[in-house]
Amino acid sequence: MDLTTFHTLWLDLFWPLIRITGLVVLGLLVANLIESMGWAKRIIGLAAPFTKLAHLSGVGAAAFSLAFVSGVSANSLLAEAYDKQEITKRELVLANLFNSLPRFFLHLPTVFFLTLPFIHSAAFLYVGLTLFAAIIQTVIVIVLGRLLLEKPVNNALQELNEPKHKKKTWQTIFKRLRKRIKKILLFLVPIYTLFFILNRYGYFQALEELIVENIWFLDWLHPGSLSIIILHVTAEFSAGLAAASALIAGNNLTGEQVVLALMIGNLLATPVRAIRHQFPYYSGIYPFKTAIELILLSQTMRAVCIIFVTFGFYYFAF
Repeated sequence: MDLTTFHTLWLDLFWPLIRITGLVVLGLLVANLIESMGWAKRIIGLAAPFTKLAHLSGVGAAAFSLAFVSGVSANSLLAEAYDKQEITKRELVLANLFNSLPRFFLHLPTVFFLTLPFIHSAAFLYVGLTLFAAIIQTVIVIVLGRLLLEKPVNNALQELNEPKHKKKTWQTIFKRLRKRIKKILLFLVPIYTLFFILNRYGYFQALEELIVENIWFLDWLHPGSLSIIILHVTAEFSAGLAAASALIAGNNLTGEQVVLALMIGNLLATPVRAIRHQFPYYSGIYPFKTAIELILLSQTMRAVCIIFVTFGFYYFAF
C-alpha cells in the first residue's frame, strides 16, 4: 500500500469510523449516566409540556431535551429504554420523529451562518420555511401520539428512577457499554466500510445523477433554478449556495426563486445523504431492522412536510 492510498483510506474510512464510533460510545455513556444517576429529572423540564401533549413518557421527554445538545445521545437514550422494554416500539418511533425540532435547532447556527453570506436576506426566508416544516412535523407527532399512545399514568418526573449506589451505577454503565461496543463493531464497521466502497466506486454519484436526469417534472422552473438544484444534489449544499449567490448577483434569479430551488434541492438530496450518513451510525445504536424503519419513517415524514411547505410557499409567493 503506497502513502497516497493510505492517506485516502485514513481520511475517508479509518478516521470517520473512529470519529463515528467515538461519538456513538460517548452518546451511550451520556445516555447511561443520565438514566443511572437520575439526571433525567433535571433536564426534562423544558420538554415536559410538549411531550405531555404527545402522551410520551419521561424517557421521551428526556430524549427530546437531550436532542437539543446531541442527537446521538438522544437516540442512545431511546435505544436503551427500548431494549429494556421501558417504551414500546410505537413510542420509540414517535419519540424519534418528535426529535426533529431539536435536531433542527442543533444544526440551525451552521445552516443559517452558511446561507447568510451567499443569499443574504433570502437566508431568513429559507431557514424560516425549513423551521416551519419541522414545526409541522412536531404537531403531526403530537396528534399521532394522542391517538396512538395511552396517556402515561405518572408524570414524566415520577416515571424516572432515583439514582442508584454510585459504585454499582458505574459497574452497570461499563457493563452496558461493553455489550454495546461489540454491537457497534459488528454492524457499524462493515456497513460504513461497504458504503465507503460504494461511494469510492461512484455508486452514490450514479444514484444522484439518476435523480438529476429524471427531474423533467421541474421543467416549469427557471433554468437557473435547475443549476442550483443539480449542484445541491450532485455536489453539496455549499455548491448550490455558491451558484445561487452568483445568480442573485447577476439579477438572473430573485430571492424567492433561489429559496424555492434550495427547498427542492434539499428535498431531492436528502434520501441519498440519509442513507450515506445517517444509516451507518443508526445501525450502531438500534437493531438493524429498527434502524432502517426509523430512517425510512423519519425521512418520509420530513419529505411530506417539506413538500407541503414548498407548495404553500410557491402558491403564495409566485
